[in-house]
Amino acid sequence: MNYLTSIEALEALYGKAGAPSLRKVASQLTPEYRRWIGASRFCVVSTIGPEGADGSPRGDDGPVVTELDENTLALPDWRGNNRLDTLRNILRDPRIALMFMIPGSHNVVRVNGEARVSDDAALRARFEKDGRQPATVIVIKIHEVYFQCARAMARARIWSGEDESADLPTAGEILAAMTDGEEGGASYDSTWDARAARTMW
Repeated sequence: MNYLTSIEALEALYGKAGAPSLRKVASQLTPEYRRWIGASRFCVVSTIGPEGADGSPRGDDGPVVTELDENTLALPDWRGNNRLDTLRNILRDPRIALMFMIPGSHNVVRVNGEARVSDDAALRARFEKDGRQPATVIVIKIHEVYFQCARAMARARIWSGEDESADLPTAGEILAAMTDGEEGGASYDSTWDARAARTMW
């Protein structure tokens, strides 16, 4: 199998980037990007650390991030599995990338920047829900923001409404296989919704 080893060889296969793909990039929130990100309830957060790269889904029942100013976003770290992969990475390497999605739109808005983890009491209190606050908030300094070409989402028909999950292994089945039946299984799946409802925030 042949592998590319130079940027020149790569660029020769694709040609030059189109002007719109370069001119769409902003160094801070514009009114249009502000409106788009403010409407997004879901994003994928990518970080990197000594063990490698990590991608983590983040979601909320309102805007997934809050704008602190035109150069800064805040992402509350709500309850999860406590692996802390994203937070550990940020403490060791501040580089971060976010992909914001909105149901029905084939566009994806991307933010690249630097992140820090804050346990500031006043900042955490801004996100309080039902008497609960996030343990920390990820504060992101924007380096660039731009929309992604819509072809990937269109090709995947991601918002077609089709339910393709019927034949997939459940989380309980995966966990049971990974632990030789010591954990997971049908009981894990049947009780997950109730467990999650108690610890959503």
